[in-house]
Amino acid sequence: MSRSNWKTPFIDKSLLKQLTSQQKKKLTWSRRSTIYPAAVGLKLQIHNGKNMIARNIKPEMVGYKLGEFVTTRKNFIAKKKKK
Repeated sequence: MSRSNWKTPFIDKSLLKQLTSQQKKKLTWSRRSTIYPAAVGLKLQIHNGKNMIARNIKPEMVGYKLGEFVTTRKNFIAKKKKK
C-alpha cells in the first residue's frame, strides 16, 4: 500500500540532516525512507540488518525506498553431494 497523495514522501529526519551536511561517511539505518532528488550522486551506507552496504544513488532510484536496493537475506546455494 502506498502513501497518500496529499502527504509528502517520507524521509527520516536524521537522513535529511545528513543530505545537507558535508560528512564523508553517510550512514543510515532508515531503510523506509524515500530517495529524494537531492540525494542523487551521493554514496550512502545502508544497513541490511548485519552490515552496512555502500550504494551510489542514481537518478533512476528517485521515488523508491532505500531498503529496496539492499537485500537482507543471502542467496541459497545447494551443495553437491560427494561420491
